[in-house]
Amino acid sequence: MLTNVEGKFDGYPDEVKTIMLGMRELILSVAQDNQLGTVEESLKWGEPSYYVKGGSPIRIDWKPKAPNQYYFYFNCKSTLVDTFRELYSDQFEFEGNRAIALRLNQDAPLNCLRHCIEIAMTYQKNKHLPLLGA
Repeated sequence: MLTNVEGKFDGYPDEVKTIMLGMRELILSVAQDNQLGTVEESLKWGEPSYYVKGGSPIRIDWKPKAPNQYYFYFNCKSTLVDTFRELYSDQFEFEGNRAIALRLNQDAPLNCLRHCIEIAMTYQKNKHLPLLGA
C-alpha cells in the first residue's frame, strides 16, 4: 500500500478503517481473480483510488459529514452507476450518477459489489455493450 494511501486509512476511526481496508482487499481480489493486471493505487481528490488498464477508476471513502456511510465512487461521465442502479437498485443506495452508498452498520452485499467492481474494471472493453456486458 502506498504511504499516502496508508495515511488516509490510518486517519479513519478504527471501525471505519477495518471496513475500508476490507473494501480495498475486495477491489484487489476482484482484479486478481479476473486476471485484470496490476492495480494502480493512489489518492485522487484525497480518496483511495484503484485503477486497472482498460477499466474506469474506483475510489472509496468515508466522510465525517456522513458518519454512518461509506462510498464507492465512479466516473460520473460513465454509464457505470446507471448500470448498477439497473442491476442492483434493490441492493444498494446511490448518490446521483457517481456513487454507491453503503451503511457502516449493515453487511455489504459482497457478491453484488464484486460484480460492480468487475464491471468498472472492464469498462473500456465493454462500454458499448448493453448493461456494460453484465
